[in-house]
Amino acid sequence: MNQAVTGIETVDDSAAVEANDAQGVSSSRPSHYLVRLRRGLVWSLLVFLALRYAVIWADSLAGASLPRIGSVGFTVIFAAFSILHAADMLGWRRAVLFLCSCVAVSFCFEAVGVATGSVYGAYHYSDTLGVKIAGVPALIPFAWFMMIYASWIVAHVLLEGAGNPASLAGALARSVIAAAVMTAWDVVMDPGQARAGAWVWEAGGAYFGVPLQNFTGWMVTTLAIYLLVTLIFSRIRSREMPAASRLFGGAPVIAYSLVAMDHFLISPFPELHVVAAFSMCLIALLALLRLTLVRSPIALPG
Repeated sequence: MNQAVTGIETVDDSAAVEANDAQGVSSSRPSHYLVRLRRGLVWSLLVFLALRYAVIWADSLAGASLPRIGSVGFTVIFAAFSILHAADMLGWRRAVLFLCSCVAVSFCFEAVGVATGSVYGAYHYSDTLGVKIAGVPALIPFAWFMMIYASWIVAHVLLEGAGNPASLAGALARSVIAAAVMTAWDVVMDPGQARAGAWVWEAGGAYFGVPLQNFTGWMVTTLAIYLLVTLIFSRIRSREMPAASRLFGGAPVIAYSLVAMDHFLISPFPELHVVAAFSMCLIALLALLRLTLVRSPIALPG
């Protein structure tokens, strides 16, 4: 399978779209406007996420009293950002298959986990995240997708130039790194969410009340999703997408970095500030440096 390049060196998405029009990549003027609209929505949602965090930081660190969106609204916005970005980078067909694979696999793991405690440890969800199916809030599989996709892009940025992402070795390497990037997210997120009452660890655990088995379960779940997506992508030909700027292609890296900074600044456990600094924040810093310093396009599986 040939490698597909999904970015160019310019930082002007409008210019990239116009260049593709001139080269015949865009076959009609409506598609040109749809690309601009989709990319505008992606940037708008990212700005909204940044403002959401700015409000939280102002409230928690400066004593401001500002309205904020809750976990449900945050998940909806982040998931929408992820699917629109995936549609632009991968095409709608691959993006929807990525979403459906993630939703299906994560729901199955979660349902088995809630019922048996064999995946992540004994736990159950509270009612704060909305309606539940088989004990799993309907929102949770979409939360998995927003994290899975951002971590996948982070892994591809970190491993740029390390083999062909469309080859078996390249895809496996990126799946493993993406799973680690994703699990680092949970390492700093889970204790706070459990304390806030989103879910309950019934027998507690050695890591701020979280069982260590949970993180093994996260690695297994994320690897299963990434490997399934790799298999699907190997059987579905990619279509040529309008070139995007490197900055746009790396927008999920910025989103991941915002989450990392939030966990570094605000945590229910003082020790987690240090954990966040040397896990999620370190990953975010390395990805941001590669995003800004490397000039070659971001390559995704073709």
